[in-house]
Order: sequence, then C-alpha cells, then structure tokens
Amino acid sequence: MSRKPTLGFIGLGKMGTPMASALHRAGFALVVGDLDDKAVAGFVEQHPGAVAAAGPSSYGEVDVLILMVPNSAVVEAVLETDGTAAALRPGTLVVDMSSSVPTRTRTLAARLATVGLRFVDAPVSGGVRGAVAGKLAVMAGGESSDLDELVPVFEPLASTVIAVGPVGSGHAAKALNNLVSAATISVTVEALQLGRRFGITPEILTEVLNSSSGRSNTSENKVIQFMTSGTFGSGFALQLMAKDVGIAVDLADDLHQEAEVAHEVARQWSRIAAEVSPETDHTQMYELIGAES
Repeated sequence: MSRKPTLGFIGLGKMGTPMASALHRAGFALVVGDLDDKAVAGFVEQHPGAVAAAGPSSYGEVDVLILMVPNSAVVEAVLETDGTAAALRPGTLVVDMSSSVPTRTRTLAARLATVGLRFVDAPVSGGVRGAVAGKLAVMAGGESSDLDELVPVFEPLASTVIAVGPVGSGHAAKALNNLVSAATISVTVEALQLGRRFGITPEILTEVLNSSSGRSNTSENKVIQFMTSGTFGSGFALQLMAKDVGIAVDLADDLHQEAEVAHEVARQWSRIAAEVSPETDHTQMYELIGAES
C-alpha cells in the first residue's frame, strides 16, 4: 500500500492501549473497540482522530484489523460470534497479536480464508514496558507478502520482528518462548531460596549467576529489579504466563513430543496461578515459591 492503511484495533487493555497509542502517534487512522466502553471513550478522547467502533460494521472499511485480546476463545468470539469477520471487506488482513493456541489459529485462518480474509498471527514479547517504549518483539506467522505489508504497522510497535513461518507459527513460538522463560524463573527462584537457606544472600547469588553459566534473562533483568526489590512490577501477569506455558505443553501433547521438564513447569505455574489474583505479577513467583518452604 502506498498510503498508510486504515487500522481497526480491538482490545484496549494493559498491552493494547499503549500499542494503539503508538500506532496513533505514527499517523495511522484508527477505529478502536473494546468490551469496556469507558476504555474506548477514554482512548478516543486522548487520541484526536481515533474513532470509537459502534459495532462490527464500524470495521467495514479498515485495511487491517488487529486483535489484542486475552485468548483464542475471545478472538473467535469477536470475529465469528459477534460478526466482525462478516463485516470486513474481502482481502482485509486480520492480525491476531494475542497469545492464542497455535492449532486453533490455523483452523480459524482456514475458516476466514473461505470468506476471502487474510490472516497473520503476530504475538508479542516485552510486556507493558516494551509496549510503552515501542520496543516489543513480534513473532509473526503468515504469508510473506502479508508480513511485508505489515512492516510499517509493526515498525512503531517493535524493535524486533521475526518471520517465524506459516500461520500459527507465531503463536507457537510465543508459547515456547514463555515456556523457557517460566522454566528459567522457576529454577532461578528455587536456587535463590536454597542459597538463602544456606546463608548466601539472593543478591550475592544473583551476582554469581550473572558472572557464570547460570546467567539468564531472569537473573539479569528480573531478580534485583522486580523480585528482591519487592516491586513485582514487570507488567506481565502470573496467570498469563501460566496460560502460555499451558499452551506450550498442550502443543507438545498434540505433537506427541515428550516434554518432561515442560510438564513439571506447567504443573507448578498452573497450581500457583490458581491461588493468586489476575493482577499478580509473574515475578512474584519469587515470593510465592519462597512461601512454600
């Protein structure tokens, strides 16, 4: 497209609002929607020119429809149950930036293709801080021509965009990334608590990890910043991490792939997620695992 595409954006939550704001600053015409009417009204008030969707028909003229909602069930409800997909013009590019189930993504894309809609899955990593800074990592699955078309759309949102493979691959990569992240958090926290019991402070052991082979994103960017400081303010919920880990192990089961460690990590995160509120930050695993000892 020589002109900037008109964007529909559904999902003005903790991640969606800063993402939509970045697209507005970049000069994209926006039609925005959310189940929370106050969130939509507030966004439109703060972003002159953005239009509040008044129902599925409001997206009838958009070139690209972005969804940033909780899961596959909500994506399918918005597009199919609520009739949003039926309101889109043939050829419209639908972009699911949520953390959805890869197998459901592929079947949904196939259904949308029968009515002439294109589909890309493009989940993100980087949390609220990355969304606010416009430095997310995007893992995109879809046709290369569709991904090329989305380059100017992703540019205000992300510092890294990786074309992972065909539709569904982005969601698979996101779940697998978070599986590794969750496993690293679990073992790092357990090591810190063991060290503490032996008499090594978490701060000193973190220094050891960061100077040695145990170094990880958790030890470098989460322990001191969010865990031992007690702020627990990374901006990514524990329950969302548990959901992504569950998606990863379900994928392993679907593919008949043995994943012993992954299943143990999933069991731990699922159990603890059931005991906390939706607002609990995932870095609070430091406190929650420690409380069990």
